[in-house]
Amino acid sequence: MIYLDNAATSWPKPESVYQTMGEFLRTKGGNPGRGSHSLAVAATEAVEETRMLVARLINAPRKEQVIFTLNCTDALNLGLKGLLRQGDHVITSCIEHNSVVRPLSKLSHHGIKITRVPPSKETGVVPAREIEEAITKDTKLIVITHASNVTGIIQPIEAYGMIAKKHQIIFMVDAAQTAGRCPIDVQAENIDLLAFSGHKGLFGPPGTGVLYVGDRVNLDSLREGGTGSYSQQEEQPTILPDRYESGTLNSVGIVGLGAGLKYIFAEGLDRIRAHEQYLTDRLIQGLLHTPRVTLYTAKDSSKQTPVVSLTIEGYEPGEVGVILDQVFDIKVRTGLHCAVTAHKTLGTYPSGTIRLSPGYFNTVEEIDSTLQALERIAGTATPEVSGSHEKLKVGS
Repeated sequence: MIYLDNAATSWPKPESVYQTMGEFLRTKGGNPGRGSHSLAVAATEAVEETRMLVARLINAPRKEQVIFTLNCTDALNLGLKGLLRQGDHVITSCIEHNSVVRPLSKLSHHGIKITRVPPSKETGVVPAREIEEAITKDTKLIVITHASNVTGIIQPIEAYGMIAKKHQIIFMVDAAQTAGRCPIDVQAENIDLLAFSGHKGLFGPPGTGVLYVGDRVNLDSLREGGTGSYSQQEEQPTILPDRYESGTLNSVGIVGLGAGLKYIFAEGLDRIRAHEQYLTDRLIQGLLHTPRVTLYTAKDSSKQTPVVSLTIEGYEPGEVGVILDQVFDIKVRTGLHCAVTAHKTLGTYPSGTIRLSPGYFNTVEEIDSTLQALERIAGTATPEVSGSHEKLKVGS
């Protein structure tokens, strides 16, 4: 089997992740923050170690600013709905995932104004100048994906952060596709809110996510309840992280995330990115010479995550996905990838694309086998249109 769906969730995980989670449940499986007995204390220490590791990864000033969430979507909802109020204006892009699109769509029915800035047709990058031009007296937030989950194109978040700081606007980044794959520094890049999942580039298990909350942000909580602290109060504690972590945490998942982070630190982010970059380059170069294939990716592959979207003339993307799965045992993602506005911008709506997303544990041999399979599929396609066929598309 060849697994090329790491943009959805990384697989397999490092062996240490499996071992750490099993050991935790067997030997430290108390309720973190709830009690002074040894199992509760051990669980608390394990969770707080992961919090410290996350803070180190993103250069957070204090580990208490790291909030554990259910996933990246949960983190984005907390940031957006905890911050925005009637009359506020939000600037975002036309390439966002539904985890930003849908909360904002709901908020728009409650008096939140939204401006969506399209990417450049030449580069696929959302121009910083156009974001700044969209600012009004009511602008409260700029929220941008760090990299599209459809094209993988990395956005210049440092430039956006400088604009937000200059105009005293909150800056929020969706790093679902980049955490663990690209360096992120919340202080240097002026990021006030950073949301990401634990189960993708960080090698953690599903059901784990993070929201970093900067000093300039005061979010309302979305849920209230037991925190293990200030139990004598009927009101929710205001201290971090307790204010946003009501109820028993997914402690086994969080320690699994911690094991994934330790693996990244041991291997080195540069080494991981270099290998994934090499595999991505090999895919792109091979597909550029495959007939009837159109790529939706960056012109410079060093400016994208390991995500390669394509279509094959004569096939619906879903058909290709089924053939790859059932004939070649290759696992890919097809369709709209929960990013309908991105596909409308690319011109791939409503069918979407075929998305290949290699990971650190993929091999060159697997990439070559995938290229051979796609070449065989493309070679049997019946052209829907005649004439020239553009091999590479970026932006809208």
